Amino acid sequence: MSQHTQALTEFLANLRYEQLPESVISRTEDLFLDWLGSALASQGSHPIPLFERYAAMMGPTSGPAGILVSGTTSSAYFAALVNGASSHLVEQDDLHNSSVLHPATVVFPAVLAAAQDLGKSGRELIVAAVAGYEAGIRIGEFLGRSHYRIFHTTATVGTLAAAVAVGKLMGFNQAQFTNVLGSAGTQAAGLWEFLRDAADSKQLHTAKAAADGLLSAYLTADGLSGAQNILEGEQGMAAGMSSDANPSKLSDGLGTRWALIETSFKFHASCRHTHPAADALLDLMQREKLGAEDIASVTTRVHQGAIDVLGRVQIPQSVHQAKFSMGTVLGLIAVYGKAGLPEFHQHALTDSRVGDFRDKVHMQLDEEVDGAYPQRWLGRVEVVTLDGRTLQGRIDEPRGDPSNTLSRAELEDKFRRLLAFSGARNDQQASGLIEQVWNLRNLVDLTRITASEENAL
Repeated sequence: MSQHTQALTEFLANLRYEQLPESVISRTEDLFLDWLGSALASQGSHPIPLFERYAAMMGPTSGPAGILVSGTTSSAYFAALVNGASSHLVEQDDLHNSSVLHPATVVFPAVLAAAQDLGKSGRELIVAAVAGYEAGIRIGEFLGRSHYRIFHTTATVGTLAAAVAVGKLMGFNQAQFTNVLGSAGTQAAGLWEFLRDAADSKQLHTAKAAADGLLSAYLTADGLSGAQNILEGEQGMAAGMSSDANPSKLSDGLGTRWALIETSFKFHASCRHTHPAADALLDLMQREKLGAEDIASVTTRVHQGAIDVLGRVQIPQSVHQAKFSMGTVLGLIAVYGKAGLPEFHQHALTDSRVGDFRDKVHMQLDEEVDGAYPQRWLGRVEVVTLDGRTLQGRIDEPRGDPSNTLSRAELEDKFRRLLAFSGARNDQQASGLIEQVWNLRNLVDLTRITASEENAL
């Protein structure tokens, strides 16, 4: 085991709630509410009922852990599976820029299910989630840009992040953290090829990452050993999944740099790679008082990662695939001024104005934007108007980024909108959940968070 992996596992074993700054604790509560809204917003939407039926068929008829979208209970494993799938469907869950990892959708399903199973408190959940975020983000940064080109980092690295979080909840020592990384790392999988076909694999990725992370931790607690150098070994993750791995990222700023605080919230209900251009276009159109009908063409100047992911989608065949279409997202922005869940579900595939605008949008690799990525996600658009003008739009900090973050009032508003979209909870019940999450550090009983609609209050 290298010094960097050793430093990471030592940090995880020694991490205590008392070490966490108030900013980290409150941010974890923010991220938890944001995740909860994303999970509940997918109630009833394909393919989440498939995961619910699978859990009902293969798992126990009831158990200690709650499934959010149905309000039913199951084992911790199947609760993590369904909650992991449901929180990654509507494309409103968080993202960490430089690791290109969606931590919440893998960490929180696993750690909440395990906490309910083991009777742990909100305070214990918080420190476990922090451990999952801190490890997952650093492992994502370690694997680098080359990993993300083929592998869905949230699926691969997410398995390890979930395992670490549950391991922390179980009080693992350094040796156990080494073993759990080995068992999680050997299961890590998830490929981007599904984007070409509008397939449902993205939800399978996060479902399996959360559940397999939990599985790894429970087996480690019972004595299962794992590869001792799964990250940097000759036949480990970096060897098989990266060409630009940087081991020093694994131990970067442990205990002083709280990577969890760097996580961004999603404002638009689409792939995060579309957000910088969407913000830049919206800002330009408002500044120049332009309508969609005034625009002849839009060139988005992007990083290579955006081309790798968004370039696969030409004409979207499903609402979810539309969220990975730069032209469709910008079409919604241009026509409706927003790209939220109602806009995607009501207009993305059926409004001819959105389709026409989509055809006007092109992506172009930009040296400045690509050089800043993934640490910074810059928005650059060039608009040519029908009257012959060429206009530039620039955004350096997309809405939701740490330096342009969402306030608690904005997070509450987003949460209510997500729940109203699916009808998962009424406004009174949403208020009750908000109150619980803002008091997460003091909660002793975590079962009410996943209670059914009838029992939510």
